[in-house]
Amino acid sequence: MTLSVFCILLFAALLHASWNAIVKAGNDKLYSAIGVSGSAAIMAAICLPFAPQPSAASLPFLAVSTALQVVYTVLVAKTYQVSDMSQTYPLMRGTAPLLVAIISVLFLGDSLSMLAWVGIATICLAILGMAFNGRSSSQRGIVLALINACFIAGYTLVDGTGVRLSETALGYTLWTFFLNGSCLLSWAMIARRREASRYLVQQWKKGILGGIGTMGSYGLALWAMTQAPLAVVAALRETSILFGAVLAWLLLKEKVAGIRLVAAAGIAVGAVLLRLS
Repeated sequence: MTLSVFCILLFAALLHASWNAIVKAGNDKLYSAIGVSGSAAIMAAICLPFAPQPSAASLPFLAVSTALQVVYTVLVAKTYQVSDMSQTYPLMRGTAPLLVAIISVLFLGDSLSMLAWVGIATICLAILGMAFNGRSSSQRGIVLALINACFIAGYTLVDGTGVRLSETALGYTLWTFFLNGSCLLSWAMIARRREASRYLVQQWKKGILGGIGTMGSYGLALWAMTQAPLAVVAALRETSILFGAVLAWLLLKEKVAGIRLVAAAGIAVGAVLLRLS
């Protein structure tokens, strides 16, 4: 992996942790998540006429990805309703890269060096150690986080293949966010128009900031998937756990101590190994 791709993925990780913190800090987690996705959809719609369009071969992947990401977004909101971000965020993000690594190597033809495998394993173990240390999350929160990890792995694999077929990472990214956000906004306006409208109007600034964060984060990750193996991108992107822990401590006043500090060092070591692989 080149230094430029490595640094871009670290920046994407920071953006990802930031929009998750915005959702967690919201008074209503579901409407907060919809505000972030809806803002991203509006920004994508503005940019789409000026962007290259993805190839027809990638369209089925866009459709499947939209379905997976809609469920993922709702699950993120539900998870944060019942659990601390500092534990469930690492759990759902830390399990997904290992699933991506196994499936991409077995079924998608990616190949990884031994050093890359060690780096991925180091990051996953450190993240899981961070997740299970400290105050226990509710059993429901842990179950939701693990289920969401499967959806994260699913849309990562689908989009990793789709963006390579699309011939334009930008166009594919914009359509991804437009379709995802449009579905969530449409549901909110049909099922809960009054409550959703009130919340989105009051929290529109946070929605825009979150929308920029989620578009930037995943857009950069999709581009990186055209430059490096899916498993390496997925694992390095999850260094967002470091940023998430810091944001949970600084902004959400959650306790981050003990073995989580050791786990943070482990994530950093894993990131260095991936950079060297």
